[in-house]
Amino acid sequence: MQTSLTNSSLSPADKAEADRILRSCVHCGFCLPTCPTYQVEKNELDSPRGRIYLMKEMFEGGPVTEKTQLHLDRCLSCQSCETTCPSGVDYHKLLTIGRKTIEKKVPRASGNQLARFALRWFLTKRNLFTFSLRLGQAFRWLMPTSMQTFIPQRQVELSWPVQKHERKMLIMQGCVQPGISPNTNQAAARVLDRLGIDLLRVNDNCCGALSFHLNAQEEGLAFAKRNIDKWWQHIESGVEAIVMSASGCGTFVKEYAEMLVDDPEYCDKAKRISEMTKDISEVLRDEKLEKLYIKAEQKIAFHNPCTLQHGQGLKETTENLLRRFGFDLTPVANSHICCGAAGTNSIFEPKIAGELRTDKISALEKGGAKLIATSNIGCQTHLQRGTKNPVKHWIEIVDESLL
Repeated sequence: MQTSLTNSSLSPADKAEADRILRSCVHCGFCLPTCPTYQVEKNELDSPRGRIYLMKEMFEGGPVTEKTQLHLDRCLSCQSCETTCPSGVDYHKLLTIGRKTIEKKVPRASGNQLARFALRWFLTKRNLFTFSLRLGQAFRWLMPTSMQTFIPQRQVELSWPVQKHERKMLIMQGCVQPGISPNTNQAAARVLDRLGIDLLRVNDNCCGALSFHLNAQEEGLAFAKRNIDKWWQHIESGVEAIVMSASGCGTFVKEYAEMLVDDPEYCDKAKRISEMTKDISEVLRDEKLEKLYIKAEQKIAFHNPCTLQHGQGLKETTENLLRRFGFDLTPVANSHICCGAAGTNSIFEPKIAGELRTDKISALEKGGAKLIATSNIGCQTHLQRGTKNPVKHWIEIVDESLL
């Protein structure tokens, strides 16, 4: 793609990066069939190629409107297009620059601004979110059915194993998962305990992805820096890895190094953090699983989140693990397509999210499985609202099957 960014208002660094990415696109259109929003809207401006054209026009000083902003907002950041792209276009990096730029050019309606601020403020405060959720769960029975679907049933929390091993790893708690699904991390700790590994909890905060993807990039980076500060003493003490049980958080933390590369105070630490960050499936993949005795009787439909298969490139890692454990995995058509959750996108674009969820649930249940597994809390809660079958993190299923 030919570019002319000479009159661009971008910073020198963003200008160079945008120019590099734009020039790598060859207009082939391979991204269209794998783009979830294009599949729903059938509008090329809601596809990666269309959005690239919109961003190119904006970077070159062309007119931008609320419609331009809408098309950029609708992107689910699933990165499926990057997996498909034969030219290696770093689309999600271009999108970050595009969203940051249009935020300065097109003022948002006050209601939209308030909603975005409220989500960033509320969802990133773990204790406040958990307290509010518990209150909603206590009075769930008084609410209309339409509201009940947005409040998950409360889990009876499992015990956390007592620390007793020389090998130690950290696990990120994050913001909403401890309230919605506390047994995910408990299950991870119990499984790793069987493998001779202590899993340590630190009073960390949101990974920063929620703020970053709502165009509050500096706020997202501030969360990242606070996590680095809280984890660093444990890293210096010799923990082996930082374990992620939410693939959305894992994808973002693995990018700390790239996002803070120009920060002299944090660049080296961020690089170390990103190198040490592992999805729970990566941890188990490298362990001697013969130590685990599992009675795997369930038939499972596994939903591989976009953040795991596209963002982290772990397309078959979890599926292979579950098969090694003896679980019967049913085939899932179009497994590369997003379920529609995409962080807060399901709140702002319920129509697109709902259609994608309906298609995903249909594909997951077609094989006859009565249990759906995944590895991201956003996907888990979004899918659960569309089915009566239980949707769980796969590590919980493994823990329940231990003998």
